[in-house]
Amino acid sequence: MLALGALAVLGGCGLVSGSAMSDTVLPGPKADYPDRPLTGAHLTVTSKEFTEQIVLGQMMGLVFEAAGALVIDKTSIQGSIGAREAVKTGTADAAYEYTGTGWITYLGHTKPIVNPRQQWKAVRDEDRKNGIVWLPASTLNNTYALALNTANQKKLGVHTLSEVAALSHKNPGAVTMCVENEFATRNDGLPGMARAYGMNVPSANIRKMTGGVVYTETQKGTCALGEVFTTDGRIKAMNLHVLADDKHFFPNYNVAPEINAKALKKYPAMAEVLAPVTKALNNTVAQELNRKVDVDGEDPHEVAKNWLIQEGFIKAG
Repeated sequence: MLALGALAVLGGCGLVSGSAMSDTVLPGPKADYPDRPLTGAHLTVTSKEFTEQIVLGQMMGLVFEAAGALVIDKTSIQGSIGAREAVKTGTADAAYEYTGTGWITYLGHTKPIVNPRQQWKAVRDEDRKNGIVWLPASTLNNTYALALNTANQKKLGVHTLSEVAALSHKNPGAVTMCVENEFATRNDGLPGMARAYGMNVPSANIRKMTGGVVYTETQKGTCALGEVFTTDGRIKAMNLHVLADDKHFFPNYNVAPEINAKALKKYPAMAEVLAPVTKALNNTVAQELNRKVDVDGEDPHEVAKNWLIQEGFIKAG
């Protein structure tokens, strides 16, 4: 059923076609590779549909372009499974993915590995059987969290998820949540978090909505708590307060290139081209780039391109 569902997602999201990237770019002074090692390569990049993923997908496409490849842009695929299946089946060659998503959602584990490097290594080793290569991860860790506005934090007096759990038993009506549909069903999302902390949150207290609306509704206080991503630029811009995951339930979601093994064998330079860019990514960078898109309204492609030029990974041709 999962495989059939994934194929349906692929068909429904337009992965059969994509647009060619047409930037005139070259390797920058900090590109850690000689010449243009991907000259003659035809590569397809993909991503999920939320801001950070789109920006990362554009980065990947741009550095491949700078290295000489013809790049097809199939970013912004709805949900996690669609982009994953694209890389797995070879419909796409590469994407930036999260180690926690690989471990929990794709490989079916329920218990995350606390050490970030060990988590990456475990995913890398187990996913080989699926024809997928995980290149070294960055320190960018886009994990889940719950956040609330200043007024609700003062009113409820909660600073940790354990305190939310205690409140959910003392006063269940006070714990209302705004969450995305995917978070509401994932083992590493709301159901698992509720089990791990022993939260008592009635289904009537959980409102499901799109990601952008979660932030605005949490800022307004429509819901006491909202699901956020720790690298989202709107957290700071909207003055939201992130609650501590004091039991370390949420996995490490360090971002790493996820490459189709056949594509990497054909074009091994993909690894060296991506390495310096991945190494430069961290939470501060992600929050700033995400803010430019979600708060300032800038175009994700231009945000990715400007950062790569600023950091010296590419330059105008």
